[in-house]
Amino acid sequence: MTSRLRAARGRKLVVHFFPLFRSRPRGGSKVISGSSVQYRDSCFPVFFLEECKVFLRQMSIPKGWGYLTMMAPWNLLDMRSNFLFGSRCWMIRFSSEILFKSVSFRLFGVKCDDDREPLENELLNNLLTMGVDVDMAKKRQPGVFNRVGINEQDLKMFLLSKGASKEVIASIISRYPRAITRTPENLSKRWDLWRRITTSDLEIVNILERSPESFFRSNNNLNLENNIKFLYSVGLTRKCLCRLLTNAPRTFSNSLDLNKQMVEYLQEVCLSLGHSDPIDFVRKILFKNPFILIQSTKRVKANIKFLQSTFNLNNEELLILICGPGAEILDLSNDYAKRNYTNIKEKLFLLGCTEKEVQKFVLSYPDVIFLGEKKFNDKIDCLIEEKISISKIIENPRILDSSISTLKSRIKELVNAGYNLSTSNIALLSWSQKRYKAKLKKLNTC
Repeated sequence: MTSRLRAARGRKLVVHFFPLFRSRPRGGSKVISGSSVQYRDSCFPVFFLEECKVFLRQMSIPKGWGYLTMMAPWNLLDMRSNFLFGSRCWMIRFSSEILFKSVSFRLFGVKCDDDREPLENELLNNLLTMGVDVDMAKKRQPGVFNRVGINEQDLKMFLLSKGASKEVIASIISRYPRAITRTPENLSKRWDLWRRITTSDLEIVNILERSPESFFRSNNNLNLENNIKFLYSVGLTRKCLCRLLTNAPRTFSNSLDLNKQMVEYLQEVCLSLGHSDPIDFVRKILFKNPFILIQSTKRVKANIKFLQSTFNLNNEELLILICGPGAEILDLSNDYAKRNYTNIKEKLFLLGCTEKEVQKFVLSYPDVIFLGEKKFNDKIDCLIEEKISISKIIENPRILDSSISTLKSRIKELVNAGYNLSTSNIALLSWSQKRYKAKLKKLNTC
């Protein structure tokens, strides 16, 4: 008996395992005491011996108790990697004789990460050197770091060749780490397809900086090519496709069938409303609201129905609305649009407005439906507190585009400059900063 076994006498080790058979009690354990090992469940490890000569100690368990008689190596009781066999089998004669009686095994875990760790460490070091926020990347897409075939250096060289800065590349990978899984061939092909729409490489770089997912989300270049051909075929110009790519790039990651469904639906709406040019109709709507193609036909249909029924529009009026300012709200959640409109109506009713005035207010500026309940109410209250009448607000709905802080600061500056908001034009509350500052300067010098 070896010195290791002599030292082992009298010691007791308990190792817990997960059960292999659901019909047996869970949480079986192996008890090692002296030179005997018992398994009180169908839970036992299998150790693979690679032609190594090791001293084996025999573990005998009575068959009547449903236990197993087997040979196992003492010095392999603590292994980093376990190899399991998933079938009924007889195993005989490795370098030392190991005899298993016929028994069922079920694969419940194989962990072989020794070889992968150096590769992962190398990847992390490369990304850190590139300036990537690794913590952000792991939080966003942790699975990327468990994959093989990572091409971070190829991606870096490719984007540098297209005019992207190192800072932009680091930002792209930090926010969308899946980008490093794309091959140079795939990147090159996809870039060429995008160049059919855009006017320069720098334009694509700017889109990637703003929305890296738009380019790297899919590697299906055939689908992208088919979508481009289809959208050209329905009369969309390169300018319109460029707007789609800039504002709603997910359009080109959609399946071709989804884009076809939406375009065909819009053409049906056009004909049902009495318009004779469905191609022109689709082009106008997509140019006004490029996000429609990434929504469902069900949502767009519900919003068209909401507009027509709420404002009692005939076909011609509805056609003008959805080809113009109303196109902006067609991709909104229908429940959200209804809830916001109900709030607008209730708030304005409290301030003495009629149904007709409310409808005129919303139809003149449908974007007001984007404002949530609290934001709309707070802005109206802010203006009313400054002695601005509700009638003036309804006549100038765009002032609600400005934030509450902007409204308050401008009102204060204008009052200090002697400007009477209750009797004068309030449109300047929504002017651009440059235009507003010029007007304020003129007021202060008078």
